[in-house]
Amino acid sequence: MDKGFFITFEGPDGAGKSTQIDRLKLFFTERDLDVLYTREPGGTDIGEKIRKLILDKENIEMEPVTEAFLYASARAQLVRQVLKPAIKEGKIIVCDRYMDSSTAYQGYARGLGDAVAEINKHAIDGLLPDLTFLFILDPEIGKSRIAVESYDRLESQNFEFHRKVAEGYIEIAKNNDKRFVIIDATKTPDEIWNEIRGVLADKLGI
Repeated sequence: MDKGFFITFEGPDGAGKSTQIDRLKLFFTERDLDVLYTREPGGTDIGEKIRKLILDKENIEMEPVTEAFLYASARAQLVRQVLKPAIKEGKIIVCDRYMDSSTAYQGYARGLGDAVAEINKHAIDGLLPDLTFLFILDPEIGKSRIAVESYDRLESQNFEFHRKVAEGYIEIAKNNDKRFVIIDATKTPDEIWNEIRGVLADKLGI
Protein backbone atom coordinates (compact mmCIF):
# COMPACT_ATOMS: atom_id res chain seq x y z
CA MET A 1 0.00 0.00 0.00
CA ASP A 2 1.21 3.49 -0.81
CA LYS A 3 -1.06 5.36 1.58
CA GLY A 4 -2.42 4.86 5.07
CA PHE A 5 -5.75 3.24 5.93
CA PHE A 6 -7.55 3.78 9.24
CA ILE A 7 -9.74 0.95 10.63
CA THR A 8 -11.74 1.22 13.85
CA PHE A 9 -13.66 -1.36 15.87
CA GLU A 10 -16.73 -0.22 17.79
CA GLY A 11 -19.46 -1.80 19.87
CA PRO A 12 -20.46 -2.70 23.42
CA ASP A 13 -18.17 -4.38 25.89
CA GLY A 14 -18.24 -8.16 25.62
CA ALA A 15 -19.05 -8.13 21.90
CA GLY A 16 -15.85 -9.89 20.85
CA LYS A 17 -13.91 -6.99 19.32
CA SER A 18 -10.63 -8.00 20.97
CA THR A 19 -10.87 -11.54 19.62
CA GLN A 20 -11.22 -10.29 16.06
CA ILE A 21 -8.49 -7.68 16.44
CA ASP A 22 -6.13 -10.47 17.54
CA ARG A 23 -7.04 -12.45 14.41
CA LEU A 24 -6.49 -9.34 12.32
CA LYS A 25 -3.02 -8.93 13.81
CA LEU A 26 -2.10 -12.44 12.73
CA PHE A 27 -3.60 -11.88 9.29
CA PHE A 28 -1.58 -8.72 8.67
CA THR A 29 1.60 -10.21 10.16
CA GLU A 30 1.41 -13.15 7.76
CA ARG A 31 1.27 -10.65 4.89
CA ASP A 32 4.17 -8.58 6.23
CA LEU A 33 2.11 -5.39 6.25
CA ASP A 34 3.09 -2.32 8.25
CA VAL A 35 0.27 -2.02 10.78
CA LEU A 36 -0.18 0.06 13.94
CA TYR A 37 -2.48 -1.26 16.67
CA THR A 38 -3.82 1.04 19.36
CA ARG A 39 -6.80 1.64 21.60
CA GLU A 40 -8.97 4.33 23.12
CA PRO A 41 -8.73 5.82 25.56
CA GLY A 42 -4.99 5.24 25.58
CA GLY A 43 -2.32 4.62 22.99
CA THR A 44 0.07 7.21 24.47
CA ASP A 45 1.58 7.68 27.92
CA ILE A 46 -0.76 10.58 28.56
CA GLY A 47 -3.73 8.72 27.12
CA GLU A 48 -3.14 5.67 29.29
CA LYS A 49 -3.07 7.86 32.41
CA ILE A 50 -6.36 9.43 31.36
CA ARG A 51 -7.77 5.94 30.73
CA LYS A 52 -7.12 4.92 34.32
CA LEU A 53 -8.87 8.06 35.55
CA ILE A 54 -11.93 7.54 33.34
CA LEU A 55 -12.42 3.84 34.07
CA ASP A 56 -11.65 3.88 37.80
CA LYS A 57 -14.80 2.64 39.57
CA GLU A 58 -14.07 4.91 42.53
CA ASN A 59 -14.69 8.02 40.42
CA ILE A 60 -18.45 7.75 40.78
CA GLU A 61 -18.86 11.53 41.07
CA MET A 62 -17.48 12.18 37.56
CA GLU A 63 -19.80 14.44 35.59
CA PRO A 64 -20.80 13.45 32.02
CA VAL A 65 -19.20 16.57 30.55
CA THR A 66 -15.98 15.85 32.47
CA GLU A 67 -16.02 12.33 31.07
CA ALA A 68 -16.51 13.66 27.53
CA PHE A 69 -13.62 16.11 27.81
CA LEU A 70 -11.32 13.44 29.25
CA TYR A 71 -12.02 11.09 26.34
CA ALA A 72 -11.48 13.93 23.90
CA SER A 73 -8.20 14.89 25.60
CA ALA A 74 -6.83 11.36 25.30
CA ARG A 75 -8.00 11.29 21.67
CA ALA A 76 -6.39 14.61 20.81
CA GLN A 77 -3.05 13.32 22.11
CA LEU A 78 -3.37 10.03 20.21
CA VAL A 79 -4.30 11.72 16.94
CA ARG A 80 -1.41 14.13 16.96
CA GLN A 81 1.27 11.95 18.53
CA VAL A 82 0.49 8.60 16.92
CA LEU A 83 -2.29 8.37 14.34
CA LYS A 84 -1.51 11.21 11.96
CA PRO A 85 2.21 10.38 11.77
CA ALA A 86 1.33 6.73 11.07
CA ILE A 87 -1.07 7.67 8.28
CA LYS A 88 1.57 9.96 6.79
CA GLU A 89 3.98 7.01 6.78
CA GLY A 90 1.46 4.91 4.86
CA LYS A 91 0.64 2.53 7.70
CA ILE A 92 -2.60 0.66 8.28
CA ILE A 93 -4.05 1.62 11.66
CA VAL A 94 -6.31 -0.65 13.71
CA CYS A 95 -7.86 1.15 16.67
CA ASP A 96 -10.10 -0.39 19.33
CA ARG A 97 -12.66 2.43 19.68
CA TYR A 98 -12.46 6.02 18.46
CA MET A 99 -14.76 9.04 18.24
CA ASP A 100 -17.93 6.98 17.61
CA SER A 101 -17.62 5.60 21.14
CA SER A 102 -17.87 9.12 22.54
CA THR A 103 -20.90 9.86 20.39
CA ALA A 104 -22.63 6.67 21.59
CA TYR A 105 -21.60 6.74 25.26
CA GLN A 106 -21.52 10.45 26.05
CA GLY A 107 -23.66 11.87 23.25
CA TYR A 108 -26.54 9.40 23.37
CA ALA A 109 -26.31 7.55 26.70
CA ARG A 110 -25.16 10.53 28.80
CA GLY A 111 -27.45 12.91 26.95
CA LEU A 112 -24.80 15.42 25.88
CA GLY A 113 -25.97 15.36 22.27
CA ASP A 114 -24.21 17.60 19.74
CA ALA A 115 -21.79 18.93 22.35
CA VAL A 116 -19.79 15.71 21.95
CA ALA A 117 -19.38 16.28 18.21
CA GLU A 118 -18.22 19.85 18.83
CA ILE A 119 -15.65 18.76 21.42
CA ASN A 120 -14.32 16.00 19.20
CA LYS A 121 -14.12 18.17 16.10
CA HIS A 122 -11.10 19.74 17.74
CA ALA A 123 -9.79 16.46 19.15
CA ILE A 124 -9.66 14.49 15.89
CA ASP A 125 -8.29 17.39 13.81
CA GLY A 126 -10.03 16.14 10.68
CA LEU A 127 -8.89 12.51 10.99
CA LEU A 128 -11.81 10.18 10.25
CA PRO A 129 -11.69 6.37 9.95
CA ASP A 130 -11.78 4.86 6.48
CA LEU A 131 -13.62 1.79 7.77
CA THR A 132 -15.49 1.00 10.99
CA PHE A 133 -16.62 -2.44 12.10
CA LEU A 134 -19.57 -2.06 14.48
CA PHE A 135 -20.34 -5.11 16.62
CA ILE A 136 -24.01 -5.28 17.58
CA LEU A 137 -24.99 -7.26 20.66
CA ASP A 138 -27.77 -7.15 23.25
CA PRO A 139 -26.34 -5.33 26.31
CA GLU A 140 -27.43 -8.12 28.67
CA ILE A 141 -25.52 -10.69 26.62
CA GLY A 142 -22.45 -8.48 26.46
CA LYS A 143 -22.38 -7.83 30.19
CA SER A 144 -22.89 -11.55 30.91
CA ARG A 145 -19.65 -12.28 29.05
CA ILE A 146 -17.63 -10.15 31.47
CA ALA A 147 -16.87 -11.19 35.05
CA VAL A 148 -18.67 -8.81 37.40
CA GLU A 149 -15.59 -8.35 39.57
CA SER A 150 -13.68 -7.03 36.56
CA TYR A 151 -16.23 -4.36 35.57
CA ASP A 152 -14.76 -0.89 35.06
CA ARG A 153 -16.70 2.34 35.73
CA LEU A 154 -18.47 2.31 32.36
CA GLU A 155 -19.21 -1.41 32.40
CA SER A 156 -20.76 -0.94 35.85
CA GLN A 157 -23.50 1.33 34.48
CA ASN A 158 -27.06 -0.03 34.47
CA PHE A 159 -28.76 -1.77 31.55
CA GLU A 160 -30.70 1.36 30.60
CA PHE A 161 -27.41 3.18 30.02
CA HIS A 162 -26.07 0.36 27.88
CA ARG A 163 -29.35 0.12 25.96
CA LYS A 164 -28.99 3.79 25.04
CA VAL A 165 -25.39 3.16 23.95
CA ALA A 166 -26.57 0.36 21.65
CA GLU A 167 -29.32 2.53 20.18
CA GLY A 168 -26.83 5.35 19.70
CA TYR A 169 -24.47 3.13 17.76
CA ILE A 170 -27.26 2.11 15.39
CA GLU A 171 -28.08 5.75 14.69
CA ILE A 172 -24.43 6.61 14.12
CA ALA A 173 -24.08 3.73 11.65
CA LYS A 174 -27.21 4.84 9.76
CA ASN A 175 -25.78 8.32 9.39
CA ASN A 176 -22.39 7.01 8.22
CA ASP A 177 -23.38 3.95 6.21
CA LYS A 178 -20.53 4.23 3.70
CA ARG A 179 -17.97 3.85 6.47
CA PHE A 180 -19.69 1.34 8.74
CA VAL A 181 -19.90 -2.43 8.45
CA ILE A 182 -22.35 -3.88 10.96
CA ILE A 183 -21.37 -7.20 12.53
CA ASP A 184 -23.85 -9.49 14.28
CA ALA A 185 -21.83 -10.31 17.40
CA THR A 186 -24.02 -13.32 18.24
CA LYS A 187 -22.40 -15.21 15.37
CA THR A 188 -19.46 -17.53 15.97
CA PRO A 189 -15.93 -16.04 15.95
CA ASP A 190 -15.20 -17.88 12.69
CA GLU A 191 -18.33 -16.51 11.03
CA ILE A 192 -17.46 -13.00 12.13
CA TRP A 193 -13.90 -13.35 10.94
CA ASN A 194 -15.06 -14.52 7.51
CA GLU A 195 -17.18 -11.37 7.23
CA ILE A 196 -14.27 -9.14 8.22
CA ARG A 197 -11.97 -10.99 5.84
CA GLY A 198 -14.41 -10.39 2.98
CA VAL A 199 -14.58 -6.67 3.71
CA LEU A 200 -10.79 -6.41 3.80
CA ALA A 201 -10.55 -8.14 0.44
CA ASP A 202 -13.03 -5.64 -0.99
CA LYS A 203 -11.57 -2.50 0.61
CA LEU A 204 -7.85 -3.26 0.57
CA GLY A 205 -7.51 -6.01 -2.01
CA ILE A 206 -5.81 -8.36 0.48
